[in-house]
Amino acid sequence: MSSSHRGRGREGGRGGKGRGSLPRDIVVSKALSKLLRHQAELFGLKLGEGGYVNVKDVLATPPIRTLHVTPDEIASVVATNNKQRFSLAHRTTPSSPLSDPTDLAADPSAYLIRANQGHSIAVDATGLLEPLTLADGDADAGSGAHLPDMVVHGTTNAAWPLIVASGGLKPMGRNHVHFAAGLPAGFAPLEPLPATRELMDAPPVISGMRSTSSVLIFIDLPKALAAGVDFWRSSNGVILSAGNADGVVPLDVFLRVEARKRGGKVLLRDGKLCK
Repeated sequence: MSSSHRGRGREGGRGGKGRGSLPRDIVVSKALSKLLRHQAELFGLKLGEGGYVNVKDVLATPPIRTLHVTPDEIASVVATNNKQRFSLAHRTTPSSPLSDPTDLAADPSAYLIRANQGHSIAVDATGLLEPLTLADGDADAGSGAHLPDMVVHGTTNAAWPLIVASGGLKPMGRNHVHFAAGLPAGFAPLEPLPATRELMDAPPVISGMRSTSSVLIFIDLPKALAAGVDFWRSSNGVILSAGNADGVVPLDVFLRVEARKRGGKVLLRDGKLCK
């Protein structure tokens, strides 16, 4: 076996399978997510404004270097990731993410990359997260932003009693609790939600909720904002909250909670548990 291929079988050679039976692009995506969301500081990377870090520096870190990741692979993962987890930008214009950088391979140092959300390490949210405010819900406010018609968190039947016992949702090791601004394909609420045209016409969400979720927690967003629970929107449309002053998105701002299995059941309505 030549030295250029030694060790590639387990880690995943370019264009082949990754660790175990995972495709190469998923292996690279997982490695980038772990590094940019959780381990940047561990490997000497300093996240700049908006959570960006230089692509050349990312390629030099042990987790990425060990996988022999190329600049072209990074560009491909950013462009094709179905949950839009990453953004690339030229270092001179970090406020303008690029979908297809033409010369990334020629000069990786000219580009920046970030994870769009999911961090457990400190990150400057300027240019990364858009704050949601009650003014966004005012049609006369003149703001280009707007409040999402739906804010929903997906969890499991096993986790629901723990959420009730703790008084609400907590980030659990991350900076924020993650919510979707709609439901994944194949999901439908047990009871009608406000039937705005925007909600009816909205495509299925691609990020913010696992498709395996068995319990859906719908948030009364205006009530939550009025109660001092801050919410943000990431560049890939995920809704995020660090909770109130106690780090909790409390039960009393839950609009409705639905269990999807065994025919479905409403577990909570307007902040009150159903018997």
